[in-house]
Amino acid sequence: MKITLEHLTKTFPGRGRKAQEVETAVSDFTFEIPDGKLIGLLGPSGCGKSTTLNMICGLLKPTGGRIRFGETDVTDLPPERRGVGMVFQNYALYPHLTVRQNILFPLQNLKGKDKLSKGEMAHRADEAARLVQIEELMDRKPAELSGGQQQRVAIARALVKMPHVLLLDEPLSNLDARLRLQTREEIRKIQRATGITTIFVTHDQEEAMSISDLIVVMKKGVVQQIGAPQYVYDNPVNLFVARFLGTPPINVFAGAIRGGVLCLGDDRVLPVGNLPDQEVWAAIRPEGFVLDEHGPLRCRLSGIEVMGRDISVVSTHESFTGTAIRSIINADSQVDPASALVRFSVKPQKLLLFNKETEERIPVRG
Repeated sequence: MKITLEHLTKTFPGRGRKAQEVETAVSDFTFEIPDGKLIGLLGPSGCGKSTTLNMICGLLKPTGGRIRFGETDVTDLPPERRGVGMVFQNYALYPHLTVRQNILFPLQNLKGKDKLSKGEMAHRADEAARLVQIEELMDRKPAELSGGQQQRVAIARALVKMPHVLLLDEPLSNLDARLRLQTREEIRKIQRATGITTIFVTHDQEEAMSISDLIVVMKKGVVQQIGAPQYVYDNPVNLFVARFLGTPPINVFAGAIRGGVLCLGDDRVLPVGNLPDQEVWAAIRPEGFVLDEHGPLRCRLSGIEVMGRDISVVSTHESFTGTAIRSIINADSQVDPASALVRFSVKPQKLLLFNKETEERIPVRG
């Protein structure tokens, strides 16, 4: 099912001293979600991603704009008539019902021409349970399940209706790190197996990038960038997107272009073509540093963190805007922890430049 959002906007009245003001949660969101794709809505808390999801679901009515499922305008339809399956952050399972009864519950409420026989309902419940691999848990109650198992029950309950659209609102945030990894892989497998158009809301950029076909990065209700995860990571349109994507985060320096060369403090780091002289924000991905005893970027060594296959070199620099530069290098590299200085050269493709005032990306051409 293709989903089209046309100038979608949601405002709320202000409260307290801001009672006369209107707060905009989502502003002029226009996007066509392709049929059968998994889309990650990504951004910090309060950016409008859950509000967008709730408008698509029908739990919130837009202040402006339209929502279309295929060619059908569903903006004014109630949630139960939209053909959506919703999975919430807190699972929302009925504690007094078994897993089977929880999964069956949406089907038991169907009426009229949509009403199913007991045999049909049982078959659908079994199929949904098989899809999320909880067949052996059908007679247990939620209190007897782990967090990951409860999440699978919630997904099965959403899938049993055979929805046109599956909506996931931060479904992994209550799980531990290992279980999050396992469950997000399962969600991707389920989405591919069913072909259901899926929207996955999260503030965890690693989650979104690992399973999404496309990601939508939002900030304060405004869409910043839409694209394939790797493309957005490599080509952020502004400094916000560059900072938000990546673990460890990108390293941002206050730099200047002088005579076609990027200068960070007294270090002439890299030629940047024929760009005019100007002050810039220079951002280097952690994997963009190359340990080089003759390298132009001279940093004060603070420490070394061994991470197994990689080493994180922690250092500082006079023009760095944060507290510590983190450079990811190969574990075979030799760094003298007693040294006061560490030198790097920089991979050109991992260096990003941004306008000092607007923070928009500055294209670098050789």
